[in-house]
Amino acid sequence: MRFALPCRCALCDALSPEPVCSACIRAHWPEPSAGCARCVQCAYPLDMNPRPESGSAPLCGQCISAPPAFDATLALADYAAPLDTLVLALKFRSQLTLAHVFAQRLAAQVQRTVPNPDTDPDFITPVPLSKHRLITRGYNQAWEIARPLARALGLHAHPALLERIVDTPPQQKLSAKARHRNMRRVFALPRAHRAIVRGRHIAVVDDVITSGATLESVARVLKRAGAARVTNWVVLRTPK
Repeated sequence: MRFALPCRCALCDALSPEPVCSACIRAHWPEPSAGCARCVQCAYPLDMNPRPESGSAPLCGQCISAPPAFDATLALADYAAPLDTLVLALKFRSQLTLAHVFAQRLAAQVQRTVPNPDTDPDFITPVPLSKHRLITRGYNQAWEIARPLARALGLHAHPALLERIVDTPPQQKLSAKARHRNMRRVFALPRAHRAIVRGRHIAVVDDVITSGATLESVARVLKRAGAARVTNWVVLRTPK
């Protein structure tokens, strides 16, 4: 998606035909390096280089010792300056054009990482907001990313597969243990959607993964309903 001037880059404030100018993309958001390893299950950055000849996908110690309910996670970059400001601008300052930037980059990364269409998800769904937070904010930033992402990949998107039945306190200031406790029994799958999930591969879209508690809770609900595979597609990954 292109935007007519005058439009200013969300990072450097320079005039740009795009929400983030090409100079900032090159400087702060380069293409993922083949030598940069992330845990394939939770996207945590690893202190090692992947070894394609080994035949095994890299996993972090946490995912080896206590595998999460979801099967894989793709993240574009770490949640760190200056990219974190883009997520905050989308989430809290209604800069919705940034959702299209995130969707474009996620689509490109998915196509690089999963070149075989047979392994594509059956559909995409966002992490839902509570009704109260959706009314207060006016939009779900995860859906704003998921919708153009689905179009770019030619996949179906379900805007409200899950319901958030508990309006939990914000996760930002909680410890990892408190985050997991905070997210227990937060999501529910409406009875009418259970047949949609059974036996399917579902991609769950969110803006940030930190402890993984939210995505773990979502995946547990989907797996209990019979989902065959749950893959997370997120913009940024908070380093532990």
